[in-house]
Amino acid sequence: MNKFLLSLLFVLSMFKINAQSCQEMIDFVTLDNYGTTYTNYDSKAISKVTFYNKQIEYQTYYFAIVCFKKEYSYSCNKYIYQVSSSTKLNYSLNYLDSAGKAFWKYIKPYNENLNCAPD
Repeated sequence: MNKFLLSLLFVLSMFKINAQSCQEMIDFVTLDNYGTTYTNYDSKAISKVTFYNKQIEYQTYYFAIVCFKKEYSYSCNKYIYQVSSSTKLNYSLNYLDSAGKAFWKYIKPYNENLNCAPD
């Protein structure tokens, strides 16, 4: 097994041990970390997506926190996805045309990495 897979398994096990909830994972990723946020005001479902890089054990991990609009509210439901290093670029090039389509194509495929996203 290569070093990257071992590191990834370590990080995922660390999340499982140290984080009791998805909200705690969000807090861990966003703590002392400034993300890059993409907002599309025309989207009916997604209010914004914020991408974060997190250094863990000298490895960089990539996350997207997606804020889905709540019906009849200005607030949103947040979900975290562990994504690839190219996800941010791909999403940023396509979200203005359709935030929903960009989400389905570039972020949704990672929904099972952390088990903190809806099916």
